[in-house]
Amino acid sequence: MAAGFSAVGLVETLAKNLVDQPDKVVVEATESGGSATLMLRVAEEDKGKIIGKQGKVIKALRTVVSAVASHAGQKVVLDLE
Repeated sequence: MAAGFSAVGLVETLAKNLVDQPDKVVVEATESGGSATLMLRVAEEDKGKIIGKQGKVIKALRTVVSAVASHAGQKVVLDLE
């Protein structure tokens, strides 16, 4: 990742502020080629808060992470497990 940019830290911070159980937020990154895939895990009870109505919250998270990563010259994909 580019200096000053941590996709894992960004997703972790955003997710922890959205859920009721922030201590159960886990973000794992795997890199291949020029892109990174982030796997976001939250408590089962908090998945609805991360997904949001009609998927709007997870879509917004993906948009923010993608925009910041793009600005840093990276490609990042965010998945919810």
